[in-house]
Amino acid sequence: MTQTLIESPDQTILDRFRTEIQRRGITQAAAAKEAGLSAAALTQLLNGSYNANPASQLEKIERWLGMQAEQASHPEMPAAPSWAPTPTAERVLAALSYAQMASDVAVIYGGAGLGKTTACREYRRRISSVWIVTMTPATASVATCLEEICYALGLKSPPQGAAKMQREIIRRIADTNGLLVIDEAQHLSVQALDALRSLHDATGVGLALVGNEAVYTSMTGGNRAAYLDRLFSRIGKRVKLTRPTKNDVLRLSAAMGISADDNDSLRMLFEIASRAGALRSVVKTVRLATMMAGGASPALKHLQAAWKDLSL
Repeated sequence: MTQTLIESPDQTILDRFRTEIQRRGITQAAAAKEAGLSAAALTQLLNGSYNANPASQLEKIERWLGMQAEQASHPEMPAAPSWAPTPTAERVLAALSYAQMASDVAVIYGGAGLGKTTACREYRRRISSVWIVTMTPATASVATCLEEICYALGLKSPPQGAAKMQREIIRRIADTNGLLVIDEAQHLSVQALDALRSLHDATGVGLALVGNEAVYTSMTGGNRAAYLDRLFSRIGKRVKLTRPTKNDVLRLSAAMGISADDNDSLRMLFEIASRAGALRSVVKTVRLATMMAGGASPALKHLQAAWKDLSL
């Protein structure tokens, strides 16, 4: 088959592509994924061995280059802080520590945006034998819940069937003095919650159920399954998080470069934290405001512009 030769304008596109991936320090495979190309097709294009009409592939590369230029023309948005020791986060850490040390069950529940997940990840970073499993509506059943736990434990090919998965999980976590953290636990069915109770009983590992108020309600509501009483009776520590505290906002703001003396900015962030989204909205607002300030510490006008932009 005759190779399709790439004309000079097209070669210029490929030269620009090579320069861009070198500038960003990413691999050809990563760039191909971003551009919507197969790694093999990209390699052939760059080697001059692509045997089909390259027009559609080069169009994808040109769009990708345009996106890189657009992003480079704006200040880079700063990353969210990986950890801020807020009072609410410290309450979560204390509950997780209790559950692990006492081989007990803790339930941590409350509204979104309060930093529950971030605190769980920080605890895992500090302590060994901690597994975080995030549930979704797709993992509500016993089998899918156990499957997610298998993946969190490093099992790439879990055994087929809930009973076999349960036995393998027990084998792996028994006698570890570990902690199994179930995040977004409100998505689980009553039967899946009871399966977690069985794992806790069989292994003695700590169990933390983290999520919104539905987690706790499912175990206390009048229409809950009778056998869920067995899980409810095992709860050793309950942590209800309602709203961010003032000190939560102060510590988070400080971690993101907001001066403790900037009272006007802090008042605005307190107001944002009191709404839906809580601390998560504070983080998003400060990140965008920092970008608007050209990477410098944002002033009140930047925070106002960012909040307005995010609220539209």
